[in-house]
Amino acid sequence: MSTVLRGRWSYASISDKIADEVLARRPGWLWRLGFWGSFCGMAGFAAATVHLLRTGVGIWGVDIPVAWGFAIANCVWWIGIGHAGTFISAVLLLLRQAWRTSINRFAEAMTLFAASMAAIFPLLHLGRAWKFYWIAPYPDTMGLWPQWRSPLVWDFFAIGTYIVVSFLFWYLGLLPDLATLRDRARRRWQRLAFAVASLGWRGEARQWVAHERAYLLIAGLATPLVVSVHSVVSLDFAIGNTPGYHSTIFPPYFVAGALFSGFATVVMLAVPLRRAFGLQDLITEVHLDNAGKVMLATSALVAYGYLSEIFMAFFSGDRYDIAMTVDRWTGFYAPVYWSMLACNVLVPQLLWRRAVRRSAWGLFALSAVVNVGMWMERVVIVVSSTHRDFMPSAWGLFVPTLWDWIFLAGSLCTFVWLFLVFIRVLPAISMSEMRELAHEEEPELAP
Repeated sequence: MSTVLRGRWSYASISDKIADEVLARRPGWLWRLGFWGSFCGMAGFAAATVHLLRTGVGIWGVDIPVAWGFAIANCVWWIGIGHAGTFISAVLLLLRQAWRTSINRFAEAMTLFAASMAAIFPLLHLGRAWKFYWIAPYPDTMGLWPQWRSPLVWDFFAIGTYIVVSFLFWYLGLLPDLATLRDRARRRWQRLAFAVASLGWRGEARQWVAHERAYLLIAGLATPLVVSVHSVVSLDFAIGNTPGYHSTIFPPYFVAGALFSGFATVVMLAVPLRRAFGLQDLITEVHLDNAGKVMLATSALVAYGYLSEIFMAFFSGDRYDIAMTVDRWTGFYAPVYWSMLACNVLVPQLLWRRAVRRSAWGLFALSAVVNVGMWMERVVIVVSSTHRDFMPSAWGLFVPTLWDWIFLAGSLCTFVWLFLVFIRVLPAISMSEMRELAHEEEPELAP
C-alpha cells in the first residue's frame, strides 16, 4: 500500500466521505464563526472600496516619491500565493506525482480566489477604477490605444490569462465530481443545479477519453504560466532605472518567492481542513512533508536572491545601489528588512527536520510566519527602493494609514469567506482522482 493514502478505501467510501461534506453534513460552529467573521471583514472591504472611489487614493499613505505602497505590494503578494495551485495542478500532474491528488482541488480554488484579490488592487490604484478598460487593447475611434510600454498593460494580459486558464483547468477537473453530486443529491434544486453545472456528464468511455486529453492539454498550457505570470509581474519593477529595481534576477527570484508563499498558504488551508472534516486519511503526513520540502527548496532560492541582490550592488560599484542596500540595513525600513530575513530564511531552516515537516500545526505556524515574511518582502521591494531616489530632494517616506491596513485585512477576509463558501458547496478534494488513485494502489478494491 502506498503511503499517499492511509487506510483501505473503495470507490463508494471515497465518494461517501467527500460528497457527504457537501450534501449531508451541517456546518459546525467554527465554520459559522469563520463565515460570519470573514463576511463582516468583506463588508468592511467593500465599504472601504466605495470610500476610495469617492475620495481617491489619497486616503492611502502613498505620495511622491513613494507612489506605490501597500496596494501594489498586496497585488504581488496575492498573485504569488496563487502560484502553488497552478504548480500542484499542472506541473505535478505532468510529472505524474500522485501526492498532488488530495490537495489539488482546493489549491486550484485558492488560485482563483488569490488571483481575484490580486487583480483588484491595481484597478483600485488607478484612481479612476471605472476607466480600467483603457488598458485593454480595444479599438478606439479617437485613436487612443494602450501604452504597450506600461506595466499595467502587461499585468492585464498576465493576470487575465492566469485567471482564465486556471478557471478552465479547475472546472474541467470538477466535471466528474459535479455529476457524482448530481446523482447523490436528495433535494430537487441541488440535483438541478449540479445537473446544469456538470454539462451532461455521464461517465462514458468517450467522455473520459476526451476529458483526459483536454485535461493534459490545459495542464500543458498552464505550466508555462507558473513561470510567465510572476515573471511579467517582476518586470513591472525590473524595467525601471530605480536603484533596487533594475535587476535581471527579478523574474526567477519572484517565481521562487511565489511558490514559497503559495505552498505556505496551501499548508495553512490543508491543516484546518483535514482537522475540521476528518480528512487525515486523505490529506496525510506525506502531503505535508512534501509541501514542507518544496518550501525548504524555495526558501533556499529566495535566500540566494537576497544574496545576489547584495552582491551585485557592491560588485557593480554603483553608489546608488550600494546606498539603497545600506539603507535597507540601517534606514527607516530596516526592522521590516531584518524581520523579512528572519521569517523567510532563518525560520524555514526548521524544515530540515522531518518531525517539523510532519507536524500539522507546527507546519501551520511556520507557514504563517513565511507568509508574513513574504508580504514584508513585497513591501521592502515596493517601498524601500522608491523612498530614496537619485537626488536627496526626491527623498521621502511612506507611512501606511489606517485605510492601508483596512484594505489588507479586508482582502484577507474576502479570501477566507470565498474559501469557506467553496468548501460547503463543492467538494474540496477530487473524488474522481482519489478513486483512480485508490484503484491504482489497491486494484482488488475496485468494483
